[in-house]
Amino acid sequence: MKKISTIPIHKLHAFEGHPYKVLDNEEMNNLTESIRESGILTPLLVRPLEGAKDEYEVISGHRRLHAAEKAGMTEVPAFIYPIDRDAASILLVGSNLHREHILPSEKAYAYDLKMKAMKRQGKRTDLTSSQVATKFDAAAEIGAASNESRDQVFRYIRLTHLVPELLDLMDEGRIAFSVGVELSYLDRASQGYIADLIDRDECTPSYSQAVRMHREYNADWADVGFPFERIEEIMAEEKPNQREQIRLRRDALNKYFPSSYTEDQIKRDIIKGLDLLKRQRSRDAR
Repeated sequence: MKKISTIPIHKLHAFEGHPYKVLDNEEMNNLTESIRESGILTPLLVRPLEGAKDEYEVISGHRRLHAAEKAGMTEVPAFIYPIDRDAASILLVGSNLHREHILPSEKAYAYDLKMKAMKRQGKRTDLTSSQVATKFDAAAEIGAASNESRDQVFRYIRLTHLVPELLDLMDEGRIAFSVGVELSYLDRASQGYIADLIDRDECTPSYSQAVRMHREYNADWADVGFPFERIEEIMAEEKPNQREQIRLRRDALNKYFPSSYTEDQIKRDIIKGLDLLKRQRSRDAR
């Protein structure tokens, strides 16, 4: 059985390029309070940093480490694994993918990190096509560990080609996974323009629109750049299931609501206000 060590927090470093976000949200507040009351029940996994005496890189436990710092702890329990960075990358991905909440961007960069680590370890794989099976199929192995197909693994890795603005919209649930995959094939300038249009018009592209942009870009614009006016034309087309909408920008409403209000709370209060206005008009008409 591995021995648990107690390591000063200032000796611990985040795993460079690790794909999982450490957010100061309600879950983090709950974790911080739990650690403050009961300590860290599950030790971190760390590895010795090359060329640094008594310094360690965190493999698993970035959220616990952050919560411990917030709780005022100066040292944390950890298991020390003397492994290289590639082995640590594979262990890091495997120890986090079964979390209850994992964002599309986290899974995308996790799969990418593990795939590259397996390639560097000398195991044959294909990073460009999901159609070519190899003697050692890394994508299939990665997918099997998460109950997903090898093709789905490659689709997630495609998301690492999205600009941060579009990836954030995916994490927020405003862009569908399939749409994000298609948009990832466009150049970064085109993606940035699409993100600006989404912010301006508060309307995201449908899957068919994203597919059309992908196809037109490959056929006509890959070498010269996608004309922004053509992107806007496609985005402006009415979707088959689109209803007439009245759009209000969030910044135009901010002065009427507390800064802590969510979008759902704002919608709820707007409807209540409209109900009051309707009743007032009915009384005035009598």
